[in-house]
Amino acid sequence: MSIEFRGVLLPPLDGLTASAPSGAIIGVVGEKGSGVTELLQAAAGVLAPTGGEIRAAAERRFVGLGDALNLAPAAVIALDQALATQDAVVRARTLTGLDRLRRSGSTILLSSHENPLLEQLCDEVWWLNAGQLAAKGDPKATLAAYRRHVADTVRAWGETIPPRLAPSFRRGDGMAEILAIETVGANGQPTIVWKSGEMVVVRATVRFHEAVKEPVLGLMIRTQIGFEVYGTNTELERVDLGPRKAGDTITVEFSFLCDLCPHAYTLTMAAHDPDGTAHDWLDDAVAVTVTDERYTAGVANLRAKVAVIEPQP
Repeated sequence: MSIEFRGVLLPPLDGLTASAPSGAIIGVVGEKGSGVTELLQAAAGVLAPTGGEIRAAAERRFVGLGDALNLAPAAVIALDQALATQDAVVRARTLTGLDRLRRSGSTILLSSHENPLLEQLCDEVWWLNAGQLAAKGDPKATLAAYRRHVADTVRAWGETIPPRLAPSFRRGDGMAEILAIETVGANGQPTIVWKSGEMVVVRATVRFHEAVKEPVLGLMIRTQIGFEVYGTNTELERVDLGPRKAGDTITVEFSFLCDLCPHAYTLTMAAHDPDGTAHDWLDDAVAVTVTDERYTAGVANLRAKVAVIEPQP
């Protein structure tokens, strides 16, 4: 049997109106506090709304994280992260059981953080945001919108966290000192999170304690396991920093498109001479995370354009 929500009030749900037909699996996604659990518990009759109404048959069941996976027939079955801790065999059996329930006419509401699972299994996906239905419909389209929201939210959160200079190893003769390294997003604000594809800046401030005739400042981006992704320096880029006398302080900016795949990265910064003599070398000095709205493998996001060329008749 179908289930219908009419102006349901159950904080944080705020006037939710939506309906799910019989014989359908509805995926439900949203951040913590968006109302996902409340929606599922209300759908199963565990919680009663404080306003509005829910129309559904009496035979309803709620299955939460860690609960026994009871897949006996019912008009409405609400599963809240119920597959998150299950092994491969149990998951496979459960997916088969859910499909049989769908074919028998049950309405199934399923919350999960596994987008591929929801795309494969669900007839429709609902995205809840702050108690409101932000989007519903085709699983791929709705999940793509949700991933964009998540990436933007994480990116905005990165601006609230101050960068921390914490090199894994520091060496040099002390003729120069790197005072600060700042990672900046496309909007000009410091952030520890970049979004793949945006123009970013790495800004380093260096103080010279002794005269240096031909100073060079270098940048290296690595993955957390030490794989070198990209490196350059002012000499390679033909930017002349010298000569510098004792007491001078300069700030150097490296600007580039962040065409990196979603991962955690570290930035190594070094002040040195053209022959490699290190004045201040900071390995893995700061950490930055790259987020994106879709998965890409590897470390370089080459943004390939794909076309299908049909054979000519």
